[in-house]
Amino acid sequence: MADSWHGNYDTGSQSDDSHKFERMHIEPIYDAFFCPLTKQVMRDPVTLENGQTFEREAIEKWFMECKETGRKLVCPLTLQELQSTELKPSIALRNTIEEWNARNEAAQLDMARKSLNLSSSESEVLFALKFVQQICQKSRSSKHVARNAGLIPMIVDMLKSSSRKVRCKALETLKTVVEEDSDNKEILADGDTVRTIVKFLSHEQSKEREEAVSLLYELSKSEALCEKIGSINGAILILVGMTSSKSDNILTVENADKTLENLEKYENNVRQMAENGRLQPLLTQIREGPPETQLSMSNFLGELVLDNDVKVLVAKSVGSALINIMRSGNMQSREAALKALNQISSCEASAKVLIEAGILPSLVKDLFTVGTNQLPMRLKEVAATILANVVSSDYDFDSILVGPDQQTLVSEDIVHNLLHLISNTGPAIESKLLQVLVGLTSSPSTVLSVVAAIKSSGAIISLVQFTEAPQKELRVASIKLLQNLSPHVGQELADALRGTVGQLGSLIKVISENISITEEQAAAIGLLAELPERDLGLARQMLDDGAFKLIHSRVVKIRQGGSKGGRFVTPFLEGLVRVLARVTLVLADEQDAVALCRELNLATLFIELVQANGLENVQMSSAAALENLSQESKNLTRLPELPTPGFCASVFPCFSKQPAINGLCRLHRGTCSLRESFCLLEGHAVEKLVALLDHTNEKVVEAALAALSTLLDDGVDIGQGVMVLCEAEGVKPILDVLLEKRTENLRRRAVWVVERLLRSDEIAYEVSGDPNVSTALVDAFQHGDYRTRQIAEHALKHVDRLPNFSGVFPNAG
Repeated sequence: MADSWHGNYDTGSQSDDSHKFERMHIEPIYDAFFCPLTKQVMRDPVTLENGQTFEREAIEKWFMECKETGRKLVCPLTLQELQSTELKPSIALRNTIEEWNARNEAAQLDMARKSLNLSSSESEVLFALKFVQQICQKSRSSKHVARNAGLIPMIVDMLKSSSRKVRCKALETLKTVVEEDSDNKEILADGDTVRTIVKFLSHEQSKEREEAVSLLYELSKSEALCEKIGSINGAILILVGMTSSKSDNILTVENADKTLENLEKYENNVRQMAENGRLQPLLTQIREGPPETQLSMSNFLGELVLDNDVKVLVAKSVGSALINIMRSGNMQSREAALKALNQISSCEASAKVLIEAGILPSLVKDLFTVGTNQLPMRLKEVAATILANVVSSDYDFDSILVGPDQQTLVSEDIVHNLLHLISNTGPAIESKLLQVLVGLTSSPSTVLSVVAAIKSSGAIISLVQFTEAPQKELRVASIKLLQNLSPHVGQELADALRGTVGQLGSLIKVISENISITEEQAAAIGLLAELPERDLGLARQMLDDGAFKLIHSRVVKIRQGGSKGGRFVTPFLEGLVRVLARVTLVLADEQDAVALCRELNLATLFIELVQANGLENVQMSSAAALENLSQESKNLTRLPELPTPGFCASVFPCFSKQPAINGLCRLHRGTCSLRESFCLLEGHAVEKLVALLDHTNEKVVEAALAALSTLLDDGVDIGQGVMVLCEAEGVKPILDVLLEKRTENLRRRAVWVVERLLRSDEIAYEVSGDPNVSTALVDAFQHGDYRTRQIAEHALKHVDRLPNFSGVFPNAG
């Protein structure tokens, strides 16, 4: 007898129970059932002319081999030569084998039913599952056997087994049972079976994952099951993750990918895939789907939260399609397209993709169109938001036509239309349109055109009024716009802010709010910092309003670490210091400014700030403030009161020698202090300013050198100023600035200081031996501006490079 279980299955070591299991359920098998060639039970027995019986497929293959090799046609069993290849079906034998198979199969099915339970041994369950697989693999029609025998629910129960081998085999068997059989798939869809299969996807054991995803792929070929698989929480998320897995084998990854492709038949599944990072099906539906699908998918895209890299991919894939929908669709479709474009335009790289796809003309048309086809205001707000996103990118908007008359975004009539909309719509859209102008004025290539259009429209006062708007977003946008405009229309803005309406006070109020530093505060102080520095009216009003005191308190608090604000702290501090330094520009005209500087001890604060390494703008503004303060020192120092000469002194001059007075500033020849007269020498600031002369930022160097030059200015003891610089080891760094010739302004300033230094015979003698300094002075003498050439001439005379008896410049003073 042949083994009753057809095919071999390796279970490791078969137990006695499994052999007993076979013997109890098997009918005897006869040798006549076997094909002599294949040694297998025949399915289609045929008889030769000599009466020998074979499997049809096997004997036909034998005949073919005889023909191909040129051998005689013989019976493979008896080697008797045959006259014919005629094959007669052995109907009786075939019927007998089929009846035997049916009885044997029935017995084995009964045995399988009894074995498929959780109390059976592992080997019995594995044999039973293998048998079910063999039955179902015979033919498509044989799968009904498993269905009719009620085996499918039993196999499903085996998924709960504690044996990993059994669970894997059960998944494999279920796949065989449902392959190309919709009825079996329908049975498997009942209850929570699909959910159980999905759970196997999260198992760490790769074999279970492999079998589960393979089964799901087969199930996903049924449209009804596609919806069910997608409805199971986490199914699509796990499958999407598997498609990019580095640990699963290639077949598993491919099956996961093909399963997802089948699940794309349902829109809800496509949405889930998009939520979990598989966007391509959604994008394909937007590009190629019917209008109703394009509408729903565009709406969904507008609700997704996307990373910037993904926004670029989406813009490249469906940007043009969304723009076309925005141009030609019905109002519902246009709304969906606008919302999707709003989502993907908020990244500079994706915005550039949309610009190149032609979004600008459509946006401008939607914003300005009035009449039957105009957008409702809520959608104009979305269009304005998209336009604001787009113009914030670094693009040459002066070259893109957006109107029928060759207009660009910065054409005068387009800017005028934007200003008209800003004045005649609600706060939400107004803030977005102001952001459009912020973007256009942030670019050096377009700011002048926008400034000219704003000036021609007379809109500056109207724009200033928005700084008092109750809506924060509107205020921030207006302040940022005015900050961008201030370098070009600074005086007009200063005049408007100084008016009686109170916008200046509103800005100060924003700046002084004791909260975490916000974008609005940084923009407000940035705006004030850009206004004309020497506007006495503005300085006077800020003094009267106590603005400088408030700003001083914010600087001190930041220095003490008491303010938080992340990325806005640095620009806020830079603006505060620039505005605070403004008070030092009006010391000669405003006694209140002098009193304020003394009260707040600003000189000490600015000396601390020049040491704020890493904050170049703060150092530059602080050094400039120290220059202004130091220039006033000679006017603020208290000169000593000398006694009136007596009679003898008036008659005999030899008795007129004045008594020596101790404690006087050697530079200013009076009583000095840092707080009262802002004396840099008394404040030990000279060494700190000298340290800035090798700064990498030439503007910081220029500001520091300007402050040091006040030590050599007319009205002070220049000889003592030279000595102070020598003691601070500042001479060499000053000469180095001259030699480096980094900028024309620096050279001009350095030549002036060096000429003053060379008035010291000792320094002139030492420098005369340095050919590099002489060469630098000669270069300034030959190529500098008129005033620099004059000063360079004097310097060269000090080192005997030019004769003293004649001047090159007759009018030199």
